[in-house]
Amino acid sequence: MTTDLAKPVPELAVPETTHGDAMPEEELLIDLLMPVADARLAVSTVVDAPPLRAYQEAVELDFLSVHTPLLDAAMFARGVPDRIAAALGRRTEPAVPGRLSLADGFTVEGLQGWMKLGERPGREIAFGAVGRFWTPTIVWAPADPEGFASAADPGWGKIGCAFVVQPYGERGAILTYDCRTWVPDEESRRRFLRYWTVIRPFVGHIMKATIGTIAGAASAAGPLD
Repeated sequence: MTTDLAKPVPELAVPETTHGDAMPEEELLIDLLMPVADARLAVSTVVDAPPLRAYQEAVELDFLSVHTPLLDAAMFARGVPDRIAAALGRRTEPAVPGRLSLADGFTVEGLQGWMKLGERPGREIAFGAVGRFWTPTIVWAPADPEGFASAADPGWGKIGCAFVVQPYGERGAILTYDCRTWVPDEESRRRFLRYWTVIRPFVGHIMKATIGTIAGAASAAGPLD
């Protein structure tokens, strides 16, 4: 299920469940961090596992483990110029991190700028970055979780994302991947929105593949001990 939204998705009612994972309704972290957005994409899936298991798998997901034929082909094509330059001795091929997980706080070489922004254990974990991500060469600003919500420098945009887990029925969960983007100045916003019309389908493809990987891992793992 994919939703391209102009206004927030209403939260589901959270009933008590037999597995004791019910969580009270409250404002989402992502709503506090990114109350407005120029572009928003949210994808959801039903997970055949208790909410706490789904949440644990979301936090521990290695983003580098997400694969689809389209995604793998795109990543390969994107890296071709660097590999050619490296083979010719003109550039050192960038190091590829061995693991990329929220459980590690995104603090790995090769992912400059991205950071964990906050967490409500068992319910939501938020992450994001500040950068110029609509330009031919993407530039990320230094990571500063404390200053993310108030960041509004012209020429720099914000990406805020979250994994949100809610109970579904007696034994299941709904996992949502919510991603929002905001650019403060008009000229940069126009450039970003032109860029967004091109990349939106691919971003949606990546997000659906990501929550599919989490859901598969959670279903295979079963309930927490």
